[in-house]
Amino acid sequence: MTPRESAALRLEGRGLVRRFRGGAGLRGIDLGVASGEIHAIVGLNGAGKTTLMRVLLGMLRPDTGEVRVDGVDLRSADAATWARVGQLVEQPLAYGELTGRGNLEIAARLHGIERGCVNRLVDHAIEEFDLGRYARVRTSRLSLGNRQRVGLAAALLHEPMVIVLDEPTNALDPAGVILLRESLLRRAAAGAGILVSSHHLDEVARVADRITVINDGRAIGSLDPDGVDLERAFFDLVLSDDAARDDAARDDATRSAA
Repeated sequence: MTPRESAALRLEGRGLVRRFRGGAGLRGIDLGVASGEIHAIVGLNGAGKTTLMRVLLGMLRPDTGEVRVDGVDLRSADAATWARVGQLVEQPLAYGELTGRGNLEIAARLHGIERGCVNRLVDHAIEEFDLGRYARVRTSRLSLGNRQRVGLAAALLHEPMVIVLDEPTNALDPAGVILLRESLLRRAAAGAGILVSSHHLDEVARVADRITVINDGRAIGSLDPDGVDLERAFFDLVLSDDAARDDAARDDATRSAA
C-alpha cells in the first residue's frame, strides 16, 4: 500500500498480531477501510473476527503491529479522534434500568455531544431505527432484537465517520435488518468508512464494497460481493487454507522426526 493510499484510509491495521495462552488470535493481519467504503469481514466462529475488531478499537493491545484512525496512531489518539468513531462489538451497551431514550441520551453525552444538541440527535436516532414505541420503555423489558436496535442507534447517533460493527444484524427482525442496511449505505455515501463482521454472506453482499475472509487469525482471501454462490466460494477458501495448514504441519512433523 502506497503512502497516498494509506492516508486515504479511515481505519487501518498493519501487521496485527495478538497471541493468547491457547494460541495466536491474530497472525499478522493487514486491513484497511477507505472513506465511503463498507468493508465486510467473514469467517467461521473462532476465526478471529471479534479479536480483530477489538484490537482495531483499542480494546485489546496487539503484541505487534499498529492501528490508525483517520491517519492518527491509536496509541496517541485524543478525544477528538475517538469522537469520530462509532462501534458496537459483542453485546449492545444498554442500561436495563433506563428507557430506550435514556440510553440514547447517555450515549450522546459519552460521545461528547453538547447538551443542547442531545435531544435533536436522539430524536433522529429513534426515528432512524423505528424505536418510537420503545423510547419510554425500560430496556430490560425489551426483546433482544429491540435492545440491538437501541445499541446500534447509540453507536451511530453522533454521525461517526469510522464505524466498526461486530455481527450487527444479530437478533434483528427483517425490518430491523433493512433499517440497518439503509443506515449503513447512507453513512458510506456521506464518506464514512465502515467495517462490519457477519456470518450472513447474503446480507453483507447487499451492502459491502469488499469482503475479506478471515481464518485462523489471518486474512486468506476475498470474495466478490457481486459473485454467484458466495457460500461455496467462502468454504472453498476456508477448506483450501485448512488443507494447506495441515500439509505444512505434517511437513514440520516429518522434518522434526528426521
